[in-house]
Amino acid sequence: MSSPESLDGMTTAEWKPRPFSLRPAASSVIEGLQAAVQYLLQLQRQEGYWVGELEADSSLESDAILLEYYLGDPHPERIRKLANSIREQQTTAGGWSLYPGGSPNVSLTVKAYFALRLAGFRESDPVLRKAREITLQLGGIEAANSYTRIYLCLFGQYDWARVPAVVPELVLLPPSAYFNLHEVSAWTRAIVVPLSVIYAFQPRRIPPQGVSLQSLYVNNNGANGERLLSLSNLELSWKSFFQTADWFLATLERRQWVPLRRKALRNAERWIVKHLEGSDGLGAIYPAMLNSILALDCLGYDHDDPLFSRQVAEFWRLALEDQETMWMQPCFSPVWDTAQALFAAAQSGLPPAHPVLCRAAEWLIKKQVLQPGDWIITNPKGKPGGWAFEFANDPFPDVDDTAMVLLALSRVRLPDISRQREAIHRGLEWMLSMQSSDGGWASFDKDINKDILGHVPFADHNAMLDPSCADITGRVLETLATLGYDAQFPPAHRAINFLREMQESDGCWYGRWGVNYIYGTCFALRGLAAIGVDMREGFCLRAAEWLRSCQNPDGGWGEDCGSYDNPALRGEGPSTATQTAWALLGLFATDDFESESAARGVQFLLETQQKNGVWKDESFTGTGFPSVFYLKYHLYSVYFPILALSEYFYRRPSTRTTARRLSELQMA
Repeated sequence: MSSPESLDGMTTAEWKPRPFSLRPAASSVIEGLQAAVQYLLQLQRQEGYWVGELEADSSLESDAILLEYYLGDPHPERIRKLANSIREQQTTAGGWSLYPGGSPNVSLTVKAYFALRLAGFRESDPVLRKAREITLQLGGIEAANSYTRIYLCLFGQYDWARVPAVVPELVLLPPSAYFNLHEVSAWTRAIVVPLSVIYAFQPRRIPPQGVSLQSLYVNNNGANGERLLSLSNLELSWKSFFQTADWFLATLERRQWVPLRRKALRNAERWIVKHLEGSDGLGAIYPAMLNSILALDCLGYDHDDPLFSRQVAEFWRLALEDQETMWMQPCFSPVWDTAQALFAAAQSGLPPAHPVLCRAAEWLIKKQVLQPGDWIITNPKGKPGGWAFEFANDPFPDVDDTAMVLLALSRVRLPDISRQREAIHRGLEWMLSMQSSDGGWASFDKDINKDILGHVPFADHNAMLDPSCADITGRVLETLATLGYDAQFPPAHRAINFLREMQESDGCWYGRWGVNYIYGTCFALRGLAAIGVDMREGFCLRAAEWLRSCQNPDGGWGEDCGSYDNPALRGEGPSTATQTAWALLGLFATDDFESESAARGVQFLLETQQKNGVWKDESFTGTGFPSVFYLKYHLYSVYFPILALSEYFYRRPSTRTTARRLSELQMA
């Protein structure tokens, strides 16, 4: 952690706006803001970055146990702690859910059951008895997603002939082909290429004696048997086309008629090795890292080979543990957390040249990706300059992180201003080059939006595509406005039209990377307001009214992950500090600082703040893959409330003059 820095005779631990004669409410805001900022500054690492814990579901611990047994010689203490973590996450219904409070999920439950069996739990154990009952109620192993069933094949618990055909010949298809690797999302590429190697070799490990999942099948012969295709039941559709293609590929695989297999495997291996360069593991994300380890093993890499051992080491870097449990993070989020924390700290009143801000900005500039990545295929005219989410993931910078870093850098004044401007210019040019043809921005690529690919049999991770989304587009608009552009700038004009078209009938926007409609509405409104759209326009007023309409009786806002499956639940859920901050930021974008909704929302933040200055959210408010994978960013409930309280204090008309004087004092 960083040591306190001097600021005009004060340490950062002593920093606070100096109040004049303020209303009690304003004084409370100052006190809450002061405590939260002090807490945030103490979390900064000496190198200049912030990184919070990233929490996900039990599938990560289950897969970690599977990997231990697959590679052989499992570590007993590691297995014990991982199993304890899995057991602690079991719901009262007996299964495992995608997020706290969610319904049991069959894929997670099957994985957890098998992992606990590998860890030594007996079938008669009450934990597994309950898990077996709920699994059968949910449809058994047959109802699990394709990735779960493929992992079960590794231990002979499911038949390779019955899983979707993920063939390595996919890497041989040129970018000009209608269906090729660069028509799917970046994370799908990182997951599927090594998975295709695994499918080609179809390895099998013998599980410990007596470990079997036969009791989890609804049909007694569910684990084995040739895949059948009933032509009479097929309708003329893309789904039936891909089902037929999958059956055909599986038939060729079974008959071992794969003349291009050797070439395909060589190309897949080259793809994997190339994408490991400049990266903390393949894609720097858990499932791709796991698959790459399995794929390298299939390809014959010795476990002592530096390339192989490094991937295993990077995988276990994601682990956190205490005396009794071990849990896995899906990845690290330092660039994202640092940009958000820097921006929030700067908005709270810290001067642009403050050492804490400068140290964070310097670290971010060092993380700028200055070489081409996968994005170059769909954006051949673009020049490198983006930022990735993780410590190192050069092949996959993304627009959202890049926009957020640019926002953060715009709030800092570094001694070497020319270097700062150069980094901003490069990032801006790359970000602009990534605009999709619909006027919006997506995450890692542009125009990855062929809906028909969602019917591919292995697309049940619900993230085959990377379409433009409202939350990223709104953040880009806010960034463009901060860097001096207005609504007449052609890319901004197209983005505004995109947001108009994407708005839901009740006024909200879908949130792709945060839960859910509250998140999307917040950042769409912030972008529109920043770029100069008149917030008195009907579509903006409708969005603000939607936010006010879903405020909870306690004054806060919340939204359950279930709104991705059932949009009727949009804006409904227990209040969280994070989502309350998002809702307030959306209202503030429409200049609503004085309504009862705004006042009650701010009061909720002040009343739920803990003594150490932080807020504690139990709910998952981050989105990985909608309906499939959710996240809890542990720093969200720190920097987003800081940003909301800062805007309320510094932009609220009744305190604007005083706030300006306080800022001038800090700058003096």
